[in-house]
Amino acid sequence: LLIGLVLLLTTVVDGASRAPEADGAAAMEKFLTRPAVARQYRALRHLEASGGGQRGWLDAQTEFSPATGMRYEVMGEGGSGIIRSRVLRPLLEQEQQLIATGATGSVAIDRANYRFSEDGTDADGRVQVTLQPLRKDRALIAGTLFLEPHDGDPVRIEGRLAKNPSFWTRRVDVVRSYTRLNDVIVPRSLESTAQLRLFGRSLLRMTYQYSHVVDRPLADSA
Repeated sequence: LLIGLVLLLTTVVDGASRAPEADGAAAMEKFLTRPAVARQYRALRHLEASGGGQRGWLDAQTEFSPATGMRYEVMGEGGSGIIRSRVLRPLLEQEQQLIATGATGSVAIDRANYRFSEDGTDADGRVQVTLQPLRKDRALIAGTLFLEPHDGDPVRIEGRLAKNPSFWTRRVDVVRSYTRLNDVIVPRSLESTAQLRLFGRSLLRMTYQYSHVVDRPLADSA
């Protein structure tokens, strides 16, 4: 389960100039053709997970730069020691390792990994794009990408991992949300629900509070 979720944490999308076009197909094309460039950031992350009658949480100060990779420092933690040591800390450690080894390209939301089809708009007017993974991979999502209609900014992804992480995990549903800060698209939150064969439902949530993006401070953290 951790590998699949870790690979979903690594995407940062370069901000593109805003366009007046509000057509769904144009918004999708704008998203697909913008450069995926790693940008520097600093964010306090809150992680919490529950399952099997236990719950744990952890706050970590995280930093990323293309030159040095990802670093983190745990600022506070509580609850189940098992969840903290076997779920939350490994989530950060594996993200750190995957960035260091350059493995993020294999799970990028692009044409190398997905087939895309525009599918109208939702109740909020966001463009819906169906994501069909090109292979069964526990780090790819079969689901829907929601885009802002005028500029193709990603708002969120909802779906299910294309492959179960293990025999013990029957399915993993994921919601990943994004925001634009200092003209860069960055992750805002990650939520997942996994159905475990012996322990029932397991929940994981991670949120980001940014202080710097592209080496510039933010007036208001998000």
